[in-house]
Amino acid sequence: MFNRLKISVAALALMAAPALAQDAITLGMVLEPPNLDPTGGAAAAIDEVVYANLFEGLTRFGPDGTIQPALAESWEVQEEGRVYVFHLHKGVKFHDGSDFTAEDVVFSLDRARAEDSTNAQKVLFEGIESVEAVDPLTARVTLTAPDGNFPFKMAWGDAVMLDQASVADIATKPVGTGPFKFDNWVQGDRIILSAFDDYWGDKPALKTATFRFIADPTAAFAAMMAGDVDAFPNYPAPETLAQLEADPRFKVIVGTSEGETILAMNNAKAPLDNIKVRQAIAHAINRQDIIDGAMFGYGTPIGSHFAPHSPDYVDLTGKSGFDPEQSKTLLEEAGVGPVALRLALPPTPYARRGGEIVQAQLAAVGIQTQITNMEWAQWLETVFKGGDFDMTIISHTEPLDIDIYARPDYYFHYAKPEFVALMGELQKATSPEQRGALYQQAQEMIADDYVNAFLFQLAKTGVANAKIEGLWENAPTQANDLTKVHWVE
Repeated sequence: MFNRLKISVAALALMAAPALAQDAITLGMVLEPPNLDPTGGAAAAIDEVVYANLFEGLTRFGPDGTIQPALAESWEVQEEGRVYVFHLHKGVKFHDGSDFTAEDVVFSLDRARAEDSTNAQKVLFEGIESVEAVDPLTARVTLTAPDGNFPFKMAWGDAVMLDQASVADIATKPVGTGPFKFDNWVQGDRIILSAFDDYWGDKPALKTATFRFIADPTAAFAAMMAGDVDAFPNYPAPETLAQLEADPRFKVIVGTSEGETILAMNNAKAPLDNIKVRQAIAHAINRQDIIDGAMFGYGTPIGSHFAPHSPDYVDLTGKSGFDPEQSKTLLEEAGVGPVALRLALPPTPYARRGGEIVQAQLAAVGIQTQITNMEWAQWLETVFKGGDFDMTIISHTEPLDIDIYARPDYYFHYAKPEFVALMGELQKATSPEQRGALYQQAQEMIADDYVNAFLFQLAKTGVANAKIEGLWENAPTQANDLTKVHWVE
């Protein structure tokens, strides 16, 4: 009797006590990153794990898309935009205990712009003439020409600061300066980060963050319902969002992203080197059918490679409006005979579902397509790096990345000299008005050349436990920034 009473009193006391704050989170991700080096890989999944969590740059993207200080607490612009002097935070340490100094800025930027650099966004660093360490907390970057956009470039995940001592193992054992450090990677299943006790800035509320890889939409829904994941910031099953939104355990977070989803075409390969064939393909596509059928209504039609929420966006969807009869006429004019193309699809649901709709739409105008479903690593190696494809469906999630069309070795092989020159002008332009006008010209040029079939802007559809706060609503870059994420009662 006495023992039972003690137990009951203890139980009542425990029930009356405030609940312990939760300090761990498990996030779902569709794709597993091929490695954890944001300076050596193009996969968005890398930044989704490491950006602002494990690695930091001189500047960073805020959740509203603004450029904010990061490892540089401030910077000065000198010589009319040709020189940037970055003043670094004091007391910053890498996860291996070494100090972060201006010498690390020199190493990181020189490595990114080196001739043998494997940085996927090497163009960000092409304008750098020299990088100097003025003193341990001051770095001076001299450019070949004025560039008012340089702080924006330094905010990319490809421009993070690295630890020279550990950079050889960055792909599998990354060392950064962020609020979280690398803990463990169970290949094919999860990556675990843990809080870094010696972090220089505001400490995160979370002690542990686990990223689980769940590509299948049905499995993603089951994982949310079972509580196996606490949040899915880029949820792959939009068909179940209404069900989740009606459940008080969850909240649905819908915002915008930088993801231009395109039917990319290999412009260097016949018959896609013929503009009339590319134009015919573009007019055969009903964008709204793809948005409704593959994304269950989530997405905004686009007519060029530019985000509709940008102030410099031009609505060019009318140039490639759905017109199957015009497609048939264009194919006849092209004189290429029967058209049969390969359609390579990465594992993302928008690509797999959208690919089936595209296949049917092209068949309706006489273009036959053979679908090949690829795993992510295979797509990156064969399509993105190797250029061995006719068409593919992919979402480009990097911000303001229209400059990729100027790269001669980029996988859809456009690089029209006039467009390259336009990007050169953009590089030198410093005023917002100049840059806006050039961005609009660029949108119109690639729309007029039907480089790709532009489908829709990817919506950021996320689901989370209703007690989680601080996840990004919009995605100004490809990131799951956990620095402000916390649980509430």
